[in-house]
Formats: sequence, structure tokens, C-alpha cells
Amino acid sequence: MKEKLMNIVKNALIQSGINEQNKPIIIEKTKDNSHGDYACNIAMQLAGVLKKNPREIATTLISSMKDECIDHIEIAGPGFINFFLNKNYLFDNIVTVLKEKENYGKVNIGKKEPIIIEYVSANPTGFLHIGHARGAAYGDALSRIQSFAGYKVTRQYYVNDAGNQINNLGISINARYHELYNIPMEIPEGGYVGKEIKEIALDIQKEYGDSKLDAELSFFKEIGIKALLKKIETDLNAFRVPFDLWTSEQWLYDTGRVSKVLEELKKGNETYTEDNALWLKTENYGDEKNRVLVKNDGTYTYFLPDIAGHLYKYELGNRKCIDVFGADHHGYINRLKAALQIFGHDPDSLDIKICQMVRMVKDGKEVKMSKRTGNAYTLNDLMEEVGVDAARYFFAEKSLDTQMDFDLDLATQKSNDNPVYYIQYAYVRIASILKQKEIKELSKFETIESEYALNLLSKVYEFKDAVTQASMKNAPHIIANYAYSLATAFHTFYAHEKVLTEDEKYSMERLNLIQAVAYTLKNALELIGVGIRTEM
Repeated sequence: MKEKLMNIVKNALIQSGINEQNKPIIIEKTKDNSHGDYACNIAMQLAGVLKKNPREIATTLISSMKDECIDHIEIAGPGFINFFLNKNYLFDNIVTVLKEKENYGKVNIGKKEPIIIEYVSANPTGFLHIGHARGAAYGDALSRIQSFAGYKVTRQYYVNDAGNQINNLGISINARYHELYNIPMEIPEGGYVGKEIKEIALDIQKEYGDSKLDAELSFFKEIGIKALLKKIETDLNAFRVPFDLWTSEQWLYDTGRVSKVLEELKKGNETYTEDNALWLKTENYGDEKNRVLVKNDGTYTYFLPDIAGHLYKYELGNRKCIDVFGADHHGYINRLKAALQIFGHDPDSLDIKICQMVRMVKDGKEVKMSKRTGNAYTLNDLMEEVGVDAARYFFAEKSLDTQMDFDLDLATQKSNDNPVYYIQYAYVRIASILKQKEIKELSKFETIESEYALNLLSKVYEFKDAVTQASMKNAPHIIANYAYSLATAFHTFYAHEKVLTEDEKYSMERLNLIQAVAYTLKNALELIGVGIRTEM
């Protein structure tokens, strides 16, 4: 509805001969129904430019605002334009929801444009931790939203399976394997000492006995990567986070993509040598400084395969790429955009989202270690303690670029203070009522008139706006907060108005209404990876 009203205002500006259309048209939901359903402050924004009284501007504009969705328009205060919606428009939307069901709320912003969203991409050297969990929840929710908004989405996991950290993984597993035979072997600085490393060593012993004591390092690397990736994928699937594409860094090397990138950059005169290292001239393309591609010892930096990996995204036909990186990767934004520009891609086609830190809090204190394992708090620990629904919602409700405290006590509460419980309880209440009487779908509504019912209907109608805004801003928290506001509108309606009475017409109209709410709530929760419940 916001987008529709925005277009109505835009057309009114044109028809009124007002050319100052660079002012943002802001449509806000009103907090008080006496002020209408939506309000716009465009007249006050234009007052200074047009040197006119804002109420005079508003009067001129509303004379050109005609649409079947509007019942009437009022000018309030210094010049607010308040829109009162046609109630029949809201009633017709009940029919729309019951017809479209799981498709209600879909928009076609993307028009099947292919985009690729990379998230998690944790090194296969250990279990996923809480930072990975937040990035996973965000990336998956964003993928669901963009698919719902009409984009052709590819969900990508970039596997960092090359480089020194993988060598250290192989050495660490080999050392633990030798320990099983009382043969001491030193774990290198930067090696891995988690319990998962010991478990992999035990698995090798079970399958191969002592026959791999003289095996090459490549054996232990391959075993380790395979075992840890399997564990990562298992945990992510349990967290409702699937992937379409797993791209191996080592594969980029093996297929010659990394060496090809390096040669093309050299040929294009985009590199230079200094201090025996090879540098890329990213400063020429908006980066704050030039970046090393090949170190003075001849080894490649992570930047070089990262360039090859991003070019591969475009090679697949994607026109837009979204990366979800950890908080320590902020410096990667400009260098990657610069590299893409060198290869002829629009730097704005790459959108890098930075996932800020998460603190786990219990009893008001930060929790860093799992009581169960005594190790760092992992995604698996979180799922076991609070469940997938609570974890997904708590991550989704906060904007990714803000640091967050995850309140473990609140997430496990069975009370209205817990937003997940509160939202799911709204669905449970609806499901309980719908079990009691079969619905006959209606096309005409005559008894729905209370402010509580109309507020609820208006909130259902806002779902497409929420999806549109979440898609355009890459902001799943808009959907999470919408689901909460829809649940609030339902609980308020439920507290003030009975659904089932002896009046058949009265009851059936409200059954249609709450069924529409149920579909909308389920669709909203689905977009952020949260399930519904029919009993609690």
C-alpha cells in the first residue's frame, strides 16, 4: 500500500505542475486511526522550495489524488496529508489472501534477474560458531526474501580449502593420529586443537589402523576437509540453511582461474613490483591503498583467489552479487569492488554486508563457553539450548550491521515477553479457532467494522510493502518486525472481539479474516526461516 500511495502522490505532483520531484516521498503508517491509515509530509517538504504555505500545497495535491483504494483524504496540522483507506479494498484483500495462500505477498521486483548470495563460507577447520550462525540466518532469510520478490537466487558457500590454514589442519590431524600410537608430534603455531580434530584422528585409526603413520600431508588434509564440511553442512541443514553451490578455492586453482586472473592483470598493466612483492593498483579504482597479490616469498595472498572467485560468480550469469562477511572483513569491500571494476564489471553490482559481533548472554552475563562441551559456543550448542525457531527469529529481528546481545534466558521463555513465543502463540490461537468450524469462503463482508478488526486487516494488507522494502534494502529484520506487529494486531483483536458466535454471518466473516491472518503470518515466518505451531 505504501508503494501504491507513493505513486498516487508522484502522479499528483506531475498533474499539479510541481516539478520539484527530487524530494523523497515518504508514506508512514499512522499511530492513531483518527489521523487516517497513512500519512505523507510532502507538502511540508516542498514549502520552502515553492515558497507557499504547506496546507495550500496539500490542498492542490489532493485535488489530483483519486484512486479506488482511498475513501477520503484529510489535511492535518501544519500540512500532513492523511489517507483514509476504502474499507472494501481491505475486505477484497481477504479474498486475495485466501486465493493466493502461500503465494500471498509475492512481488516481482527481481523479474527473474539472477543474483548470487554468498554467506557463512567458514573455513573447514572446525565447528560453526555464533558469528557464523548469525550470518547463516541472515543469508538464508535474504535468499528466501529475494526469491519471494522475483529474483532467481543462487545460495553460495565458498569453501576456503587451500592455503596455510588447510596445511595446519592436516598437520594437526596427523599429530593427533600419531598421539594415538604414543608418537609425539608437534602441532604448529596456528594449528587446531578442538575436539573435532581428535575425533577425525580416531576415525582414521578405526578405518586404517596404523597404516597411515607415514601418509602424505595431502591425505590428512583431504580427510579433514571432507569430515568438517560434512559436519558444517549437517549443522546448517538442521538450522534450515541449505546451499545451491559449494565453490572450492582449491578448484579455482586447479581449473587455472587463479593463474589466468594474475596473467590478465599483468598484461593489463594493473600491477607493479615493489619490495619483491606484486601489487594491484586498486588505489586507481577507489580503494584506500594498493593491495598485495603475490608476497615476497612467492606465495599468493587471499585476495588473488578471491578475485577469481568473484569473477566466477559473473561467469555463471549473475548480474548482482551479495556477500555476507564477518566483522573483521570490512577492508575487503573497496578492494573487491576495485578488482571487479578492473575486469569491466559495475562495482555497484557487488553488495558486501558486514555481519557484526554477537554476544551470548545468560543471567545478565556474557557466555563464551558451552557448559556441555567446555569449548567455544557453537551453532549446534545454540540449537540444542533454544531451538531453531528462537535462534532464527532472534538473529533475524536485528539489523545485520548492529552488534547484538543474544538473550538465552529470553529465547527459552514460554511467555509473551519472548517474541517468538508471542508470534507463534498468535498462530496457535487461530488454528484452535479454525478447528472448531469449517470455513465457507466469502466474497462480501458487511459486519466487520471495529477498529481492532480493521487494524488487523490493514496490517495484513501491509505485507507486500514489507516484502518490497525487505527486498530493496536487503533487510530481513523488516519481515521479522512485521510478523511481530501482525501478531500484536491479532492478539489485540482477539482480546476485544469474539470470532465464533451464534450469528453465522458474523462468525463466518471473522473466520475468513483470521484465516487470511494465518496465511500471512505463516508466509512472513517462512521468509525468515521460522516455523509455525498449531499447539503449545
